[in-house]
Amino acid sequence: MIKNNYKISYPSSKKVYIEGKLHNIKVAMREISLTDTVVLKDGVKIFVPNAPIIVYDTSGPYSDDNQNVDIKKGIARMRKDWIENRADSERLPRFTSPYSRQNKQNATLNFPIINLPRRAKAGKKITQMAYAKAGIITPEMEYASIRENMQNE
Repeated sequence: MIKNNYKISYPSSKKVYIEGKLHNIKVAMREISLTDTVVLKDGVKIFVPNAPIIVYDTSGPYSDDNQNVDIKKGIARMRKDWIENRADSERLPRFTSPYSRQNKQNATLNFPIINLPRRAKAGKKITQMAYAKAGIITPEMEYASIRENMQNE
């Protein structure tokens, strides 16, 4: 396995994960430490600690010390199980676009693991909008909610 030889570091912060309440998901976030607020009281400086803030971390697995990144395999497909567990789509037997079929012939450009596209099964609507209209909260919806700090009931 090829492990990345570099580390992305962000000073005064650490990568944390917030788990889903409805689905078995984890959303990568970054906890950023803040400096103290300095307040003058009767001419004396008082240092008031500030709680860290948590923001969505877009850096991917490269900034997670617990992840081994193999550039020949690509990053993990975190939505794979979410999509397959719904059982309303199917993997295509081959690439359908002329560009993809032509590019597949040039093995030097391809990753060893080929991920074929999917399509909806006959009669199924698989958009997030269709799930929402049906009253279904998908893992993708919960992920976006956590990512956007909308963890309210």
